[in-house]
Amino acid sequence: MAQTTVGSTAITYADWAKRVGDETGQYSIARIIELLSQTNEILEDMHVLEGNLPTGHKTTVRTGLPQATWRLLNQGVPNAKSTTAQISDACGNLETYAVIDKDIADLNGNTAEFRLSEVKAFLEGMSQQVASTLMYGNQFVNPERFTGFAPRYSTSNTATSQTANNVLSGQGAGSTNTSIWIVVWGADTLHATFPKGKMTGLQHRDMGEWPVSDSAGNTYQAYRDHFKWEIGLVLRDWRYVVRIPNIDVSLLTGVSAANLINLMVRGLYKLPTAPVSATTIQTSDSPEVRANMGRTVIYCNRVIRTYLDLQAMNKTNVLLRIEEFNGKPITTFREIPVRTVDALLNNEAAI
Repeated sequence: MAQTTVGSTAITYADWAKRVGDETGQYSIARIIELLSQTNEILEDMHVLEGNLPTGHKTTVRTGLPQATWRLLNQGVPNAKSTTAQISDACGNLETYAVIDKDIADLNGNTAEFRLSEVKAFLEGMSQQVASTLMYGNQFVNPERFTGFAPRYSTSNTATSQTANNVLSGQGAGSTNTSIWIVVWGADTLHATFPKGKMTGLQHRDMGEWPVSDSAGNTYQAYRDHFKWEIGLVLRDWRYVVRIPNIDVSLLTGVSAANLINLMVRGLYKLPTAPVSATTIQTSDSPEVRANMGRTVIYCNRVIRTYLDLQAMNKTNVLLRIEEFNGKPITTFREIPVRTVDALLNNEAAI
């Protein structure tokens, strides 16, 4: 039992043996094929601002406009005012340590290379956890986390939530569903955040050599690395996010399939403002304000991205295109980039 406990949290000789190769006649750290890696481009796109609270960010939103009065001659009018409300979004603290027995790491003099192979796994794992929490995290279920997109847009019933106005169902009724998200990242729309006065992003600190204890309380020397990521999601204006849920991934073609092109067009028109290539309807804000609203992006998982790319190759389709940006092909819908998020599941329940 003790061996199982140690092996599940610490690097063992068996783990070390799996990471060395002698292809050159000398033992070196084997190149690890990262079968568990994902593509979560949302982490590259998200707008990040420092929070105004030690635990997150507080947003003031306008909830009511002042009402003027039609005045008769010789009669006065009452004073009026707008109304506001404050909403707080909390950050979560994702944190862990890597502990490697010094004697194992130092075998054959490849200490730095061996430790780097382990650090890469931690960075990938934490990135996947943050991406998953961005999509599905719910602090009311898991108080130590932050609330992501899905719990904020979890119903199509406008009687229970304002955000339901921006939920457009793909009509899938089973449990093999996924979602497409249309998101506008910006300082006044939607952004990630970190606690006031803290550091942003995934932090890695090489703590060097430390005495640590095993499961029996006995001490040995080990290298330790500390990983920390404090992050939250701030939804300042719910109108700038659209969810297209209930897309049955087992039924993407045929007469019963969801019309994704139709749904994405309708979704873009839900936004108060968007690039002129996408919609012709804009808010009453000034052109300067509209220009700074943020960056519009469409997110979907690999299954939907594949389907959209195949549609983009259809010459009769003028809305979807495959273009080149920074030397790499990207899919665009009305000139809005379509990005891949592997954290988006294919087994979402219908809402």
